[in-house]
Amino acid sequence: MQRLVWAGIVATLLAGGAGCKQKMSYQPRYDPLERSETFNDRASARPLVAGTVARGFLRDDPEVFLGRRENGDYVTTFPFPITEEVLKRGQERFTIYCTMCHGFSGYGNGMIVQRGFSPPPSFHAPETREKSVGYYFSVITNGYGAMPGHAHQIPVSDRWAIVAYVRALQLSQNARLEDVPADQRQQLDAQPTPPAASKPAASPSASHSGGTH
Repeated sequence: MQRLVWAGIVATLLAGGAGCKQKMSYQPRYDPLERSETFNDRASARPLVAGTVARGFLRDDPEVFLGRRENGDYVTTFPFPITEEVLKRGQERFTIYCTMCHGFSGYGNGMIVQRGFSPPPSFHAPETREKSVGYYFSVITNGYGAMPGHAHQIPVSDRWAIVAYVRALQLSQNARLEDVPADQRQQLDAQPTPPAASKPAASPSASHSGGTH
């Protein structure tokens, strides 16, 4: 009799466990983009609540993340100091993402342009040189004309580094005497020092002229 009681208890537990598993396996849920009768628009995929910000994506400074001031104007200065390290990083990223169209010197004659792609404007044209750094940052971020946006490929800091390198390219092709520090201008007129004449190497015959074999 006791065995029958225990057998009944075990059977009940097993049946209950199977029922629980059945519910967990087939609980009410939506497949991706499945129609819903709960919401008025019948969409099961709900939009994010207004103001939702993903962790690590807070964009609370428009000058840094948009290249614009609060009034919408483009910024004219960089949001952080431009060091040699920043310029080298910008040169590296420019080489990877920009040279195929803009060319290594920024004249808009990159390889795919030489093969028929629409040429971008030269960075050295007067109207292009007058553009602010915020404008360049915005173009890299959002694209312009035939150029796509690169926000998904290039982080914010690297976009600013590229802009800094573009400014360096522009200066390299349009430098003036006034751009050179006063204490270094005299070096521009200095005559280059000719390399020291090297002594002719002694011939093997001369080094062994006094000996016999």
